[in-house]
Amino acid sequence: MQTRQLGSTDMHLTPLGFGSWAIGGGDWAYGWGTQDDAEAIHAIQRAVELGINWIDTAAVYGLGHSEELVARALEGMEHKPYVFTKCSLVWDERRRMSSSLKADSIRRECEESLKRLKVDAVDLYQIHWPNPEPDLEEGWQTMAALREEGLVRHIGVSNFTVDQMRRVMQIAPVASLQPPYSMLRPAVETEILPFCMERGVGVIVYSPMLSGMLTGAMTRERVQNFPPDDWRRENKEFQEPRLTANLELVELLRSIGSPHGRSPGEVAIAWTLRHPAVTGAIVGGRSAAQVEGIVGAGEFRLSVEEADLVKQHIAGMPG
Repeated sequence: MQTRQLGSTDMHLTPLGFGSWAIGGGDWAYGWGTQDDAEAIHAIQRAVELGINWIDTAAVYGLGHSEELVARALEGMEHKPYVFTKCSLVWDERRRMSSSLKADSIRRECEESLKRLKVDAVDLYQIHWPNPEPDLEEGWQTMAALREEGLVRHIGVSNFTVDQMRRVMQIAPVASLQPPYSMLRPAVETEILPFCMERGVGVIVYSPMLSGMLTGAMTRERVQNFPPDDWRRENKEFQEPRLTANLELVELLRSIGSPHGRSPGEVAIAWTLRHPAVTGAIVGGRSAAQVEGIVGAGEFRLSVEEADLVKQHIAGMPG
């Protein structure tokens, strides 16, 4: 796969990165249900074998478990991918989550992530959510200090608005932004992506397949049988009337991808990569087979006509 420079950093990323939210497993507020650890490790290793050169995780995924799996998957690997993780979401001994941008919390989170990941420095450390907002400056000053100390190589943000990025840029540059972006959630095209292009901020988007909805493998039966600890049970995109509309969109993506030998999920990912502000897209995989089913998106490009077909179809979908 061709690589793209992430903003003004020295990192050149493949268009796809492995996302490790889902492999964190269940038994936490935003879990995806039970996950087989051996399958998760194999999925990461297969992604690297297929050329993906960055892994995106977060301390909160599985409450530390995802980071531990990343470390196990990369152990002994000769050419390791970049490893990105995030801070600001914390939990207590009863697994209750909360947000913190206090200096001591971010420093502690970083040190704990380094231990779980078994690395000397995180390649990209990101504030996961800008909460509590009054503490943004304190949090970003701490991030900049961690970079100066060599505990992290680059610092970025996730889920920030333009105004929030402007605030922290007065303290230290923002290497990258991680926003949600998909053909069903294109809001960042209006202001956020143009701002990032103008300021040289790299963009790695998450949920390009809308948490599995656009993969082509989702069915009504599968949705009905989500385990109790799968957060998607409560998501409107997996409930009527959106469910039917989304499944109809998937059939359009299938018709577009089929002549190219691409899956609906690969078409959905390619749709996000077509935007010039986007450096790469985070794609989750819970098994090696899932990784193999989406890796083709890294080199697939939609034509203008195909992108217009998608745009026209979405315009007619219920709100």
